[in-house]
Amino acid sequence: MDKVRFGIVGTHFISDWVVAGARQDERFEPVAVCSRARETAEAFAARHQIPYTFTSLEEMARSPLIDAVYIASPNFLHASQSIRCMRHGKHVLCEKPLASNACEARAMIEASRTYKVALMEAMKPTLTPNFLAVREHLGRVGTVRRYFSCYCQYSSRYDSFKEGIVLNAFNPELSNGALMDIGVYTIYPMVVLFGRPKRIDASGILLSSGADGQGAVNFQYEGMNATVLYSKIANSSLPTEIQGEAGNLTLDRINTIRRVTYSPRLAPAMGKGPEPVPEDISAGADKDEYYYEVAEFIDLVLSGRRESGINSHAHSRITLEILDEVRRQLGIVYPADRNPLLL
Repeated sequence: MDKVRFGIVGTHFISDWVVAGARQDERFEPVAVCSRARETAEAFAARHQIPYTFTSLEEMARSPLIDAVYIASPNFLHASQSIRCMRHGKHVLCEKPLASNACEARAMIEASRTYKVALMEAMKPTLTPNFLAVREHLGRVGTVRRYFSCYCQYSSRYDSFKEGIVLNAFNPELSNGALMDIGVYTIYPMVVLFGRPKRIDASGILLSSGADGQGAVNFQYEGMNATVLYSKIANSSLPTEIQGEAGNLTLDRINTIRRVTYSPRLAPAMGKGPEPVPEDISAGADKDEYYYEVAEFIDLVLSGRRESGINSHAHSRITLEILDEVRRQLGIVYPADRNPLLL
């Protein structure tokens, strides 16, 4: 097999972006799309020249037409839909966050092992060339003392919320909110780079729907601190920075890393010699930003591996355990927390 035949679950704009980027990999072959409404499935199929449509996930999961599925449904469906597809021998690339909580993530990982199929979270920035550049140059900052990341983007759906209309983005019934939608982008790379923190202290703003509008989380590691800021009710232009005793790495935007710079530490005695100039160490991606996650996943499928070395099962599980603790401290509860998923 030199191609992987994909079924697409979900027809939101993220699926459009992923399919467009994935087409840059010649091994990617979209052959089916599944949506609850046939009209929606047919419209998506027409846009992307996809030959088959389904309105039943079970039917698509059983179909011999596909080898793998890309799941971009609402968060609360990620685990159940992924497990259903894996049960029928389909490999699964699932949108972030992988699940509603760590319990569901563990069930998904167990299904991957049981049914011997690949499972990967579609967390795009950690697989891009610029994030690989961060990992490559991390040693240049010396002993790391702080990780800081910020992703604050005012949501157009918040205007509707203020008018009394609760759309999906702020509906906790769907396991949604600022933490799950964009906060995860600040935390997942931290876990990839530094592992599990020793302590978590979170604060945030809960909206009347029970979903969070924004948050700030401090993490304690051995010998270093980390802070992340995220919001869907305010904007920020702050970058992400890794601060070390010998210098800093700066990432312009953690969700879409366009530029990475290294700045050596300033000399202790000011005025002696020229001030160090930041060095652009950006890798210069020549592909669409969504290409890399799909290429990584296809590599897994074709090589017979079940998990990525970067977007690994452990990294996804630890991230969700962190999100669970942040939600506990903020008082954010999802229906999925009360109804454990069973294999």
